[in-house]
Amino acid sequence: MQPMNGTAPTQPSHFVADPDGARYESDSRVNHKPEAAHSGSAVRPARTGRIVVGVDGSEASLRALAKAASLAETLNTGLQVVTTWRFFTEYNDIGVTDWSPEKDATEILGDACRSQFGATLPEWVAPNSAEGNPAQRLIDASEGAEMLVVGSRGHGGVVGLLLGSVSSACAEKAHCAVLVVH
Repeated sequence: MQPMNGTAPTQPSHFVADPDGARYESDSRVNHKPEAAHSGSAVRPARTGRIVVGVDGSEASLRALAKAASLAETLNTGLQVVTTWRFFTEYNDIGVTDWSPEKDATEILGDACRSQFGATLPEWVAPNSAEGNPAQRLIDASEGAEMLVVGSRGHGGVVGLLLGSVSSACAEKAHCAVLVVH
């Protein structure tokens, strides 16, 4: 049916994609130029902003990585993948001399990134392994980020003790929005 003013009905000019796949019409309209729509050379604008995700190899952190990667792709931001490690001197008393928590963390980070992105990381993904307290490192990394994504449960210093303490600390003290993935 034609509107009374004689113009043809049009499709909404701009949609916003929800991370779960739903599409919503945006309140703001985009002024589309017909020649740009048919040029065949769709140029995606440069990525701006950054999403930070904490990864420790747990299933919850891998789900957090998948959600963060999806959000970064949808929102056209960079993605900083952070894992942490600590060397506990108490372990020296049990005869562990060649164990490297840094090496383990780097392997966990690499495995998580390969499982999400394949053999070659996209240029917008920055893996980072750092020594220190996981919650504090993620809170520090959240400075200037658009969002911090963490799993609801992970591998703590002692699995089963204080489960969820990293996500709780991040939700309380991060410098940006925090998404806790269950």
